[in-house]
Amino acid sequence: MSPKRKFLPADAPRPKQTWRESIFHSLPPYTGPYPVGYLEIEVPAREPRHFSEIKRNHQYALKLDTVLFSVYYPCESEERRKERITKEKGTTSPLSSLPRPLWLPRPRIETCKGFAKFFNIPHAPVTGYMSFTTMFTELPAFRNAQLSDEWPATVKDDKGKPEKQPGEAGQSQDERATDDQDRGKPKFPLIIFSHGLGGSRTMYSAICGELASFGFVVVAMEHRDGSGARTYVNKNNESPDLDSQHLDRGHEPPSPAGNNPETPQDSTTRKEKYKQKAKPYYMVDYIFPKDNAIDTSPHNERGVDTELRGAQIEMRLAEIEEAFFVMGMIQSGHGSQVAEQNLRKKGNIGSSSRGLDDLNWGEWKGRLYMSDVTLMGHSFGGATTVQALRLEQKYSWISQGILLDPWGPAVPENKPSDNKIITKPILSIGSEAFMHWTENFDRVRSICREAHARRASSTVTSGSSHVWMTTIRGSTHLSQTDYAVLYPNWMSLLMKTIVNPQRAIYITVHSALEFLKATLPDEQTRFNQHWADEQLLLNTVSFDHQNQRNDVELNADDEQHYHYHKPDDKWVAARLKIPNEFSLRLRSWWSRRRWSLQRVASSDDMDPNVPRDASGKPLAGLLSWGAGKEIWVHLSPDSPVDEEDRDVV
Repeated sequence: MSPKRKFLPADAPRPKQTWRESIFHSLPPYTGPYPVGYLEIEVPAREPRHFSEIKRNHQYALKLDTVLFSVYYPCESEERRKERITKEKGTTSPLSSLPRPLWLPRPRIETCKGFAKFFNIPHAPVTGYMSFTTMFTELPAFRNAQLSDEWPATVKDDKGKPEKQPGEAGQSQDERATDDQDRGKPKFPLIIFSHGLGGSRTMYSAICGELASFGFVVVAMEHRDGSGARTYVNKNNESPDLDSQHLDRGHEPPSPAGNNPETPQDSTTRKEKYKQKAKPYYMVDYIFPKDNAIDTSPHNERGVDTELRGAQIEMRLAEIEEAFFVMGMIQSGHGSQVAEQNLRKKGNIGSSSRGLDDLNWGEWKGRLYMSDVTLMGHSFGGATTVQALRLEQKYSWISQGILLDPWGPAVPENKPSDNKIITKPILSIGSEAFMHWTENFDRVRSICREAHARRASSTVTSGSSHVWMTTIRGSTHLSQTDYAVLYPNWMSLLMKTIVNPQRAIYITVHSALEFLKATLPDEQTRFNQHWADEQLLLNTVSFDHQNQRNDVELNADDEQHYHYHKPDDKWVAARLKIPNEFSLRLRSWWSRRRWSLQRVASSDDMDPNVPRDASGKPLAGLLSWGAGKEIWVHLSPDSPVDEEDRDVV
């Protein structure tokens, strides 16, 4: 019997596809009941400073001058906007009249060059290909749209939770009456997203926007710690920053070793330095570790550059703290002050000409839950999330973490003397490619077991037992990024991704919704009827801590075996292996072709294992395993606590 699934059809208007998107690559529309708004904020840091003594070009490499992030949020509906504009201006202005943000950050050509440098390939082919495919790709979101002041249609008629019954949690009649009085304007939970290496504020728009369409305000960071491919920092001319104070200029001779040594190629002429000083901005490219450029590789004998990565995580957490402070200002009614300080405005590099124009900041006052914030991160962002969860007292406003294919070896070592044990709920959603990287898998599993073991301690609340460690079958490391949906053919051919790219995004988001429904306070989830609920975390294939199937033993040549797609050691973490690849691709192509020719046919004619989106469109990958078999669960709240983990806590 197939498990119960709840995948509600979207009732929000979808942005119209531009003529360029009909020809080139485009992002799929979000499926939640809310249309999605988008804004960009860059404001000066409250305390400009540098992190560690690591230098490049005789300058501190990790310096915090400003903080940059995008906000994805539920925006007003088409009907509500028409009603408001007609009342205010006497004219009509549809939601589709608002501009949509570009996926590729400005300046686009220079950003492409940054990607080329990150991948260590000539920039001309990268720039040319991205110009042809995604230079004009837009997010399915509306820039500077009004924050929604309505509940989705799916919950407008809801009266809250049922009255309390003996032994059950719920709402009394008085509580429900208070809810009905306050239902005029919804209040939204807050998620902060930290990107991985080479990432940016828009590279995870598929996940961030999807969450926003279900009623979350998602703050997508753009870290300036040298972990992104390329980013631009606008200088603030009104208050001193590190660069204007020349605090980042060093005059000491080159160091003979470590992360500080300079090479002749690093040196710059006096004229070049003058030009850099004269610019109202500076550029931050990806920082390669000295003498250990590929410290991310599983085959790197020197391992992770702990000095650089540790300093980057420290700076990332400072940026997250700054972003949280800015959102607190907006929540408390000081959004206009944020707009005045905003450096992403017309005339500044990387900015839209609209800046933060036309935003009604009064609508944001009191509309965000600033407690029980969720921190979410992919890869290196997952490592950042782990460190924030360990620093419980400093980041008390973070109540749970979601790790997307985390880079385990980059997490700072947790010494017993540090007494930094994770006590908060964790959901880890990994890729199958990273599952076969033994060192990474073991490290992530130990982190999850560390949090899970706290359930055995009497000093921890029951909520901390909500710990899951899962793997999306047939996925690779970039399956949770926009690259997967923009370049699905390359992902399939080069990385041997098996799962449908959109399906991997939906599995990620829907698993996160299930997790948040279990961990967020009732006040933030009591009207969650519009959340997709596929029960992914409940109906799954489980593995014990030794990675063996709990339910049945299978031969390694069986497609259901967890080792069936394990790559050769050379490609561990980078790609999967597809046995009988040609015939499999041929069968997959024919299945999709047959469906396209028989769209009017009954759904009973379709393979029941093929998942569908909210509109009923099949999301077939090279393989489809069916409901309840798309995720492997390595750890869940029901898993027993090992004695060795009990000793840790």
